[in-house]
Amino acid sequence: MYDLPPDLDRLRTLETWLTLTLDRVRQQIKDVEQRQQPEPQTPPPAPPRRPRTPDWGIVQAGIGTPTTEIHRGDCWAAGKTLTPITAERARNELADGATPCDVCRPDRPLGMPPPQP
Repeated sequence: MYDLPPDLDRLRTLETWLTLTLDRVRQQIKDVEQRQQPEPQTPPPAPPRRPRTPDWGIVQAGIGTPTTEIHRGDCWAAGKTLTPITAERARNELADGATPCDVCRPDRPLGMPPPQP
């Protein structure tokens, strides 16, 4: 062990120095512990949401479609050219002669009479 000074003044000085040194060591320990802690894991960003499927849609007459057709929004037969429309417009289009899809039969849930052959 170290030989300590015999007088009180030097012992008090040594105590002060040791206290300051101990405080620095403790602060250094805190700093190192903080650096070693793993960073909080952030969840990966949510994938982009798919656009909501429209309730009703219209496919305009054109190549491959001889007449304007009304479809339910989730109809697989509508293809990629389905334009979203409101139920009111779907009813109006059907009343004006648009053809209801033979697969999804949008005329039924819209309360329209079946098409006449």
